[in-house]
Amino acid sequence: MKPKIHPKYENTTFTCACGNVIETRATIPPQVKVEICSACHPFFTGTQKLVDTAGRVEKFRRRYKLKES
Repeated sequence: MKPKIHPKYENTTFTCACGNVIETRATIPPQVKVEICSACHPFFTGTQKLVDTAGRVEKFRRRYKLKES
């Protein structure tokens, strides 16, 4: 490795809006605040809401008065 060309690799603390704190090592500033993390993201917590797409074709057909073939 060449000297004086690499960024400092130091301890970094990520703080989420939910209060979760993650300590790791990175080349970015030592304190980082994030809005969402794996502890509060709906995909990871299992509280993800699925959009109901049923009825869209029927709504389209009613709007344009098309009959099913």
